[in-house]
Amino acid sequence: MGQRAPGGSRTIDPGTPKAAGLAGVVFAVLLAAAIVLVRISLPTGAGGEHVAVAPGRRAALDWAVELVPFAGIAFLWFMGALREHTGDAEDRFLATVFLGSGLVFVACLFGAAAAAGTVLAADQPQDFGRHYAYTLLTAYGMRMGAVFVIATSTIGHRLGVFPRVLSLLGYAVGLVLLALGSSVPWAELAFPAWALAVSLYVLRAARRPTA
Repeated sequence: MGQRAPGGSRTIDPGTPKAAGLAGVVFAVLLAAAIVLVRISLPTGAGGEHVAVAPGRRAALDWAVELVPFAGIAFLWFMGALREHTGDAEDRFLATVFLGSGLVFVACLFGAAAAAGTVLAADQPQDFGRHYAYTLLTAYGMRMGAVFVIATSTIGHRLGVFPRVLSLLGYAVGLVLLALGSSVPWAELAFPAWALAVSLYVLRAARRPTA
């Protein structure tokens, strides 16, 4: 995230910000694509009693499930590169929340995709698997994503590497995901949108000449 303070004993690889930015862009695009594919395939959502796949959209659901593992891998790279870039300047408490929430988010993402894949592969609909996948992603995964967004925004603000508007955007996105992530359709798109905004900022900052 931030550059080390003058006199620091640790040198940060100049390629780290670019790695974080590129991985964040890949994650944002893949997760957003998966969410859109699911939403257009299940117009009424997947948490109600009756779920109907839109005609001709079964393949879109399959594609969404296939995209999720790659989105998770890109997110891990994004998270690791950001953490590496903070170096020893990171706050231990916030770093723990940052790391823990990020890992739990990926675990929820993978678990939801695995459950959804099992349901799609079955000959008969499985209500338990469908509800499990939907709840794991929206009620738990997105809330862990909210904690990650808030922790990242706080770290970026304290280190002075995020502009004020980007930090405020992160807090707003975190609150949206906490309050609406499991109840309002399309609200989950706020997470990849935030990741894209952060990634583009990191890439732009990495191009600036250093003194």
